[in-house]
Amino acid sequence: MSSAVKHVSSEIAPRRPRLGFVGLGWIGRSRMESVMQADVAEICALHDVTAAMVNEGQKLAPDAAVFSSFDELLDQDLDGVVIATPNCFHAEQAIAALKRGMAVFCQKPLGRNAAETRSIVEAARKNESLLGVDLTYRHIPAMQRVRSLVETGALGKVFAVDAKFHNAYGPDKPWFYDLALSGGGCVLDLGVHLIDLALEPLRSPAVTRVEAALFSKGRLLPQGSRDIEDYGVATIETADHTVITIGCSWNLHAGRPADIEISFYGTEGGASLRNVDGSFYDFAGERFNRTEIETLTSAEDSQWKWAGLATLDWVRKLAANEPFDPAIDRLITVAEIMDNIYGHEA
Repeated sequence: MSSAVKHVSSEIAPRRPRLGFVGLGWIGRSRMESVMQADVAEICALHDVTAAMVNEGQKLAPDAAVFSSFDELLDQDLDGVVIATPNCFHAEQAIAALKRGMAVFCQKPLGRNAAETRSIVEAARKNESLLGVDLTYRHIPAMQRVRSLVETGALGKVFAVDAKFHNAYGPDKPWFYDLALSGGGCVLDLGVHLIDLALEPLRSPAVTRVEAALFSKGRLLPQGSRDIEDYGVATIETADHTVITIGCSWNLHAGRPADIEISFYGTEGGASLRNVDGSFYDFAGERFNRTEIETLTSAEDSQWKWAGLATLDWVRKLAANEPFDPAIDRLITVAEIMDNIYGHEA
């Protein structure tokens, strides 16, 4: 047998994880489609409580088995589960899957509060299972360039971060407006992205102060209100004296579908990620030197395809048999900040 033949026969094809998808709305199907297009896993099992959503899921994955309950899906021989259900189900479903030894990829927010978030992370740690969360914006190529400038010190000491996420449409699902189901309004839905994007490049410093104001239809809400906010602002101060400000809204008269931006300001320069022309999918990165602007975005940067990159990153780690990653602890910090914004008791 020739050496060439020996070399080919000794190659091991990458493992294709067997996945189940739970929650087959637009987000769930979008993440499923990204996995199928990349051809990195087998879609083996589907579950949703709505027949119409199951039908839509089957159009994408006709060979996948459909299960009438989440427990039935967990009884299958699966490597991982992708969860895209309402927030109130995340902790229960994620922990159940993790206890079965399955990896979990969950929609954000991971939990409705810090207690739920911590319980999921601890279940993943205890079972040494891979846990991923769909914080998609961190995977935008331009954001990764901005992050690199912060992490390498190219901007000097970063002392201010300004971030905003205004969704002029707002959610179209009723459960978003039910506190028991959602856990919070626009700040929990959108602000979780901004806080994650702000803290990670700063290497997750300790937070010493959080102040916030939440509004519903223009009315300032008292702390601990059970009403769902559609506008919110927060100021977050870190132990090394960086001040982070965030603003979020649903249905704001923003003059465009979306207004998304996060800017880092340091002693030696600044950098920003922002959406282009009101798009939810097209982003630009810029570096600032006083009045000068350097474009960080390349012509090769994708527009809409970044939305599935977090899912693909998790699948590839799963295929490589990567275990629990302690860096996921950062999501507990994000959830604790959210608790402070909403006035939840520790």
